[in-house]
Amino acid sequence: MADRLAEDGWRELGYKYINIDDCWSAKQRDGAGQLVPDPKRFPRGIKVLADYVHSRGLKLGIYGDLGTLTCGGYPGTTVDRVEQDAQTFAQWGVDMLKLDGCYSSEEEQAEGYPKMAKALNATGRPIVYSCSWPAYQGGLPPKVNYTLLAEICNLWRNYGDIEDSWDSVLSIVDWFSAHQDVLQPAAGPGHWNDPDMLIIGNFGLSYEQSRSQMALWTVMAAPLLMSTDLRTISPSAKEILQNRLMIQINQDPLGIQGRRIVKEKFHVEVFLRPLSQAASALIFFSRRTDMPFRYTTSLAKLNFPDNTVYEVQDVYSGKIISGLKTGDNFTVVINPSGVVMWYLYPMVQPWCLVRQQGPGGGVHPLIL
Repeated sequence: MADRLAEDGWRELGYKYINIDDCWSAKQRDGAGQLVPDPKRFPRGIKVLADYVHSRGLKLGIYGDLGTLTCGGYPGTTVDRVEQDAQTFAQWGVDMLKLDGCYSSEEEQAEGYPKMAKALNATGRPIVYSCSWPAYQGGLPPKVNYTLLAEICNLWRNYGDIEDSWDSVLSIVDWFSAHQDVLQPAAGPGHWNDPDMLIIGNFGLSYEQSRSQMALWTVMAAPLLMSTDLRTISPSAKEILQNRLMIQINQDPLGIQGRRIVKEKFHVEVFLRPLSQAASALIFFSRRTDMPFRYTTSLAKLNFPDNTVYEVQDVYSGKIISGLKTGDNFTVVINPSGVVMWYLYPMVQPWCLVRQQGPGGGVHPLIL
């Protein structure tokens, strides 16, 4: 996978982390109590792998669990092992840690997740820290303190695991939209909500649904973590995942998470994400399953500022609409379970010529 990221155009687009999930370790710690990799799967150890990944201009992520066992039944990181395991990961050259929460109590999580943040920082090695803590506490206040999470974690799982199905994608979108008033303000540069991985390129999504997941995750300012075999990925899935404008929007420096702003009774929804330099991303999303749907609205109805003229680029087709005024009605055709996604930015108004009295009594144009 590291070779594919480096050689097939992924790395240059920003796909730089290659993350190992559960089941990488041996079933027992060694005599010194250290985590050790499975000798069959990683015969030369994790450090050799990390060195190789780094040599390809990439970063390596690994998985741990704040409990007696990982979710897959491998050795966990109990609270007393937190510092030891943080040091191990740093010595191996790991760049990211996902810390799961199976087989741990609420009290152990409340102590252990902040403790691991301190322990990772104490190693002196920059390690992105992904916490599963909120997912184990229902994802919402008062049990989840998003102010604290933003201080200790770089990203966090709020909700259940994604499965390889459209129903699973919809359940995640539903939950994030229903609770957007709580979740949206919690996100920002360095501290993100994580709705779980992209399943584009696997088995469960149609072409339209794949485009929808990519667009919706982008507007939710979600981390983009792929889960497909890059050696055999289809051209259509690769095209979706490598859409440059999409990735630019996802990685917008303001880091503002988008929101659902319209939910029509005929199963069309509109999502909006504010972007830097007064730009915006809009998604027109159809949950319909019957036929392509013609949806008519205007930017005014979507509460865009009055008297503004926009240039619009369709993120998937690349087509440009120039000179769209806030009050103009427009129609988009949305395929079943599909999206139309727009990138909008205000057009610079034409130069105005103002007549100004010159010193010699003549009139000179003044460019504003």
